[in-house]
Amino acid sequence: MPASDIAAIEAVLQTYFDGLHEGDTAKLDAAFHPCAHLYSDKDGVVQDLPREQWFEWVKSRPNPKAKGLAREDRILMLDQSGPETALAKVACQIPPRYFTDYLVFLKTAEGWTIVSKVYRFDLRD
Repeated sequence: MPASDIAAIEAVLQTYFDGLHEGDTAKLDAAFHPCAHLYSDKDGVVQDLPREQWFEWVKSRPNPKAKGLAREDRILMLDQSGPETALAKVACQIPPRYFTDYLVFLKTAEGWTIVSKVYRFDLRD
């Protein structure tokens, strides 16, 4: 993976992490392509959440930073299969939820952007 691509993807991931922790949908907007969807499992059924619906949920909840919640986000893996596609596995938290996210990236004329997110979380005390 070229160093310039790694740096660009890591910058998008940092914007994503900051947006999650701060509840800042402008930052999340910068990280996610307008067509992006989020996917998860609920009781064996795939949940498909359009980006805009997720943003509304983020806006409606108290943000983790304002609540003083601990922040620990990290990149677990980056994989680039070509000059325009990449995958990141990341860990982040909004206690008591601890997430593992799989973020699919495409490189467009505007640069690297997240086009889909598949996630799961554990509840912890």
